[in-house]
Amino acid sequence: MDLSLVIPVYNEEESIQELTDWIVRVCSARIISFEIIFVDDGSSDSSWETIESNAEKNQMVKGIRFRRNYGKAAALHTGFSKATGEVVITMDSDLQDSPDEIPELLKMIRKDGYDLVSGWKKKRYDPFVKRITSKFYNRTARWSSGIELHDFNCGLKAYRLEVVKSIEIFGEMHRYIPMLAKEAGFRKIGEMVVEHRARKYGVTKYGLDRFIKGYLDLLTIGFISRFGKSPMHLFGSLGTMMFLIGFIMASYLGVRKLVFVSHHLRAPLVTNSPFFFIALTVMIIGSFLFLTGFLGELINRNSSERNSYLIKDKVNI
Repeated sequence: MDLSLVIPVYNEEESIQELTDWIVRVCSARIISFEIIFVDDGSSDSSWETIESNAEKNQMVKGIRFRRNYGKAAALHTGFSKATGEVVITMDSDLQDSPDEIPELLKMIRKDGYDLVSGWKKKRYDPFVKRITSKFYNRTARWSSGIELHDFNCGLKAYRLEVVKSIEIFGEMHRYIPMLAKEAGFRKIGEMVVEHRARKYGVTKYGLDRFIKGYLDLLTIGFISRFGKSPMHLFGSLGTMMFLIGFIMASYLGVRKLVFVSHHLRAPLVTNSPFFFIALTVMIIGSFLFLTGFLGELINRNSSERNSYLIKDKVNI
C-alpha cells in the first residue's frame, strides 16, 4: 500500500464526510493506493456514526474509537500503530489542511528521500495573538532542537513508515514529533509550504493552556534526549557540585574557628553564622540530587528498553 492517512477526530461531525470524499478524489485521480484511519478521540457528537457510515461504503476507510478524550498524541500513537502504508500522512479533521497537498508530500518522501516532511502554514487564518505566540514558540523550538522548521505544530506531516513505528508519542508530545524522530536517528527532515484554510465548521479545540503545556513538553523532551539514558550525568554532576560548594563553605567556618582558637581568641559560634545554615542546606540538596540520579540509574537499568536501539540494516543474522 502506498499511503496511510491518520486523522484524529474530536467533535468534527460536519467535516468528516467532506474530508473523506476529498481524499478519495485526490488519491483516485493519482492512482494512489491508500487507507484512511480515523481515530475518534472520545467525541460527544455524531462523529463516530459518520465514520462508521463511511467505512461501510468504502473498505479503505477505517475507524478507531476511544472511550473518552485522551488527546491528540494518544490518537496519533494509536493510528501509527495500525498504519501499513509505505508513507504515513497526518492531517487535522477540521478541513483546515488541504488533501490536495498529499501527492507532493508523498513525492518528497518516496522520491526525494526525506524521512519526515512537515507542513509550513506560511499564511495563517488564525487570530493575531495565536500567530504571535506561535512564532515565539517555533523560534524557541528551532533554537533548542537545531531543526530548521518554521511550524513544528502543523498537523499536516508526512513520514516514512519506519519513522512512526520507531517513536512513541505521549502526553502532548505531538508538537515535537520532528524532535522525537531526530532523536530516533531520522535526520533527513524537510519542510513544505502548505495551504492553511479558514475553519469551515465548528470551533477550535485549543486554548491558551496549550502554550504552557507546549513549553513544559519542550523541557521534557530536552531532558529525555540528553539524559534519558544516563540521568546520573545530570543529577550526579549537580549534586556533587552543590555538595562540594556546601562543604567548602562549612570548611571555611571550621578553619576560621581553629584560627581563633590557635591565637587564644574567643571564637564566635559556628552556628551564629548564616553561612553555616546555607552550607548545610546546599550539602543536603546536593545529596538528594545525587540520590535522585542514582535511583534514576537503577530504574533505567531495570527497564526492558534500556538497550533498545534502532537497527537500520542486517546481513546474515
